[in-house]
Amino acid sequence: MTDDQINALRTPDDAAPVPSGVPGLDVILRGGFPSSRIHLVEGEPGSGKTTLALQFLQEGVRRGEAALYITLAETTREVLAVARTHGWSLDGVTILELVPPELSPTPRASRASFTPRTWSWATPSGQSWPRSNA
Repeated sequence: MTDDQINALRTPDDAAPVPSGVPGLDVILRGGFPSSRIHLVEGEPGSGKTTLALQFLQEGVRRGEAALYITLAETTREVLAVARTHGWSLDGVTILELVPPELSPTPRASRASFTPRTWSWATPSGQSWPRSNA
C-alpha cells in the first residue's frame, strides 16, 4: 500500500500522531503513536517497557495532558525507583497500583472498574481518581 492510499484511509483522529517521548522512535513512527488507538507494549523483564511508558507519560505532562500510570506488576515504589535511575521526576503523573495482594509486599490492595464512557477507582484507604463522562 502506498502512503497516499494509507492517508486516504485515515480519519481526522488519525491525522495527528501522539509523540512517544522518544525522539528516535517518533521518527520511525512518523511522528508518534497513532492517536485514538490502544497500544500494547510487550517484552521480557528489563526490556524497557516501563521506561517507554514513563517517557510517554512525561511527554503528555509536558504537553499539559493528564497522565495515569496503571501498574499491574510493579509497586509504586518500584516505578518511582525506575524514574530515579533515569533522573526523572514523575510530577504530574498519577500512579495507580493494581498489584494483586498475594504479590504485593504490602497488605493493601486496589480495585478498579472501567467502562467505555465512565471509569473510577478507589483503594481501601479511600484514595480515588475522579470519574470521567467524556
